[in-house]
Amino acid sequence: MSGAATSGRVDRSTRIYLAGHTGLVGGSIHRTLRAEGFTHILVRGSDELDLTDQAATRRFFDRERPEVVIDAAAKVGGIMANWGFPWEFLEQNLLIELNLIGEAFRHEVRRLVFLGSSCIYPREAPQPLKEEYLLTGPLEETNRAYAIAKIAGIEMCRSLNREYGTDYLSLMPTNLYGPGDNFDLESSHVLPAMIRKFHDAKEGGGEVTLWGSGAPRREFLYVEDVGRAISFCLRHVHATDVPDGLLNVGCGEDLTIRELASIVARVVGYEGPVVWDDSRPDGTPRKLMDVGRITSLGWAPQVGLEDGIRLTYEWFLRQGG
Repeated sequence: MSGAATSGRVDRSTRIYLAGHTGLVGGSIHRTLRAEGFTHILVRGSDELDLTDQAATRRFFDRERPEVVIDAAAKVGGIMANWGFPWEFLEQNLLIELNLIGEAFRHEVRRLVFLGSSCIYPREAPQPLKEEYLLTGPLEETNRAYAIAKIAGIEMCRSLNREYGTDYLSLMPTNLYGPGDNFDLESSHVLPAMIRKFHDAKEGGGEVTLWGSGAPRREFLYVEDVGRAISFCLRHVHATDVPDGLLNVGCGEDLTIRELASIVARVVGYEGPVVWDDSRPDGTPRKLMDVGRITSLGWAPQVGLEDGIRLTYEWFLRQGG
């Protein structure tokens, strides 16, 4: 089987299959591509196409013949979900990657962008996290299963690029938030969980209890900036432009969880007490991305943290809180 073309130009008439368009990241990518005038964006909900089903995925590629694939499909969740259901996170994400990347290659898709996560890097890796730190140490235990699945996706793309000359990029976003986020306290990430907790306490009275010590440092990126990063990479970046086709996507700045809580409380308008439950795990001490590779290619984020949290809270309120 011949490899996919590596230098195919992506223009507004290119047939692009966006997997995971209903999720936080996928929704942002979908809005960005539509706003930029792309006219052939293929999307399917999970009720229409089960990407864990190889036969169904193959039939879709046989029928639709996309020229470019963006893999934003994944089973995702916060620290509680990752800790409680490691097998589900490992199995479902591996199946999605094997089927989606594998069928893209078999159908000679010329460009592919795979979305991963900053949790792929070792727990104790030097900061900020450079792409070359991948596989240099043990992972954070609380989300190891999910991280291993995402590392496997990177290796699939890297292996196809090296062996068959495909043009498959792997982008690793930092912690994301924004419109379309998950505010369910049982499965949400830290920032939307804070918005929900501070909002509920503001409306109903009482104190806010947050997990851990508040000492870990985290970096956050407004999700619309990721949509713009994907579009930028499709138009300007090829896998051969960077080692292993791997790029971090972030803002290059972090803050403590306590500092984040103060910003969220200010935006929401909550003035009550905050209790830190240090019997709960903190997770990785710090996760700051080195974004030198992607910024050197010409991309930079546009939305600052407090502005992004305000936009997210406004969206949350429009959904009925």
